[in-house]
Amino acid sequence: MYSPPSDPAAEQRMRAHHQRAAKAMAATVEPGGEFWGWAGRTLGAPARTVDGTPAWLRLVSQSEARATGKLWEGAWEAQRMLGDLDGRRPTLIGLHDVAEDGVAYRAELSVRVEEPVLSDDPILRQDLPLSDQWWADLAQTLQKLAAASTDRIAVRQQYMERVIPQFVGIPAPQAASWSTAHGDLHWANLVSPLRILDWEGWGTAPAGFDGAMLYAYSLLCPATAARVRETFPMLGGPEALAGEATVCAMLLQTVDRGDNTVLHDPLRAWAQEIRRRCP
Repeated sequence: MYSPPSDPAAEQRMRAHHQRAAKAMAATVEPGGEFWGWAGRTLGAPARTVDGTPAWLRLVSQSEARATGKLWEGAWEAQRMLGDLDGRRPTLIGLHDVAEDGVAYRAELSVRVEEPVLSDDPILRQDLPLSDQWWADLAQTLQKLAAASTDRIAVRQQYMERVIPQFVGIPAPQAASWSTAHGDLHWANLVSPLRILDWEGWGTAPAGFDGAMLYAYSLLCPATAARVRETFPMLGGPEALAGEATVCAMLLQTVDRGDNTVLHDPLRAWAQEIRRRCP
């Protein structure tokens, strides 16, 4: 969980638009449970629809000129193209858009997941007692997602060619295959029983990308990291090399910018392993 915007005026605007969106969508925001996203860009809170259905109201803000494309349309396109993935993805009930003073606001009302996320932080800090069934459900859901057809792109080849040499120290490996991925699979987006949250960035990525992402965010917990590799056996092999190198480079880039610094050493060790595997 992140903090509100550093600018008090921006925080006030987000709260005001969150309330206005609730009114426009005939939803009632419940007290408590407020959840801010990265850099205060999103604000979510529990709500109820007019017929009493538990819901979650998420507001995302963006400059009006940039309120388009993959991230802006992700939740809606996930609902339209993927449905609820056998109940593993919360159903989107409705959208509400408004713009003010050059800033666009999109409110997304979804069916509420009552269980808490597995971690308040994307990085797992302690091993979790997850059942074999949970891991099997995760593998099955990502396998079904991987088979979905889409023209959305989660990871671009040009990005791989830029960051992998810089942060992993090898030329970008050629992806053995590309498939549809969630694109941001970390522990603050997962629930038990299995639900996968936050679908704004989904699209095609190198094979193994989602498993590699979850592995990266598990590096402080060796037992869980090992379970991730067991669940996604392509990790460590040639088919997932491009996906792993991409994720490792992405997170090392965030470390370079001052985020996720606790992962610096294990990510460097992973990068070394990836370099040894590079043909």
